[in-house]
Amino acid sequence: MEDVLAVYSRPYNVDYPVVCMDEKPLQLLSDARKSIPVSKGNPVRYDSEYVRNGTCSIFLFTEPLNGWRYACAQERRTKIDWANQIKWLLNEQYPDVKKVVLVMDNLNTHNISSLYEAFEPQEAFALSQRLEIHHTPKHGSWLDIAEIELSALGRQCLGGRRIDNLQDLNTELQAWFVDRNKKQCGVDWQFSTDDARIKLKRLYPIINKN
Repeated sequence: MEDVLAVYSRPYNVDYPVVCMDEKPLQLLSDARKSIPVSKGNPVRYDSEYVRNGTCSIFLFTEPLNGWRYACAQERRTKIDWANQIKWLLNEQYPDVKKVVLVMDNLNTHNISSLYEAFEPQEAFALSQRLEIHHTPKHGSWLDIAEIELSALGRQCLGGRRIDNLQDLNTELQAWFVDRNKKQCGVDWQFSTDDARIKLKRLYPIINKN
């Protein structure tokens, strides 16, 4: 926990951007019957019956100090999928930085070995050298700022809507993050190491000085 909080306390450095990532599973749903508008200009009324069209996983990256985020839905959340997302992040979004400081939860796919399963050793090593990884502790995923962005995504974009395919979902995700990036919505993270040592004192070992 203190390791992640120390990362968040760093001043902004364009050569070492702090990026948080998280994943969100989503059920793809379609209406069993055609929806009917309640009235002109108002949302449609969904029938309670729906059809399941499988599941997907939304990968979300955000750089809080720069007011940037990106979301992409994939069919699966395997090691290969994660590795491909990391390759995109490093080569497309941050091709010129020295290292990306990456904060994420400690999922079994979220490690350097996934890069070696997806790419040749030379490429996997080159990508790994451009990462500085910090994992949130077990049961401490709330420390990942990407969770805040996923919550905003749920409220502002997904809501109670039914989306039945990846193409439409990714179109909606892109519209959401492009608009949010234009507004440069950031996250004002206030929780510090000093706060943790006071408010979460129960989590620290009790040292007997006698």
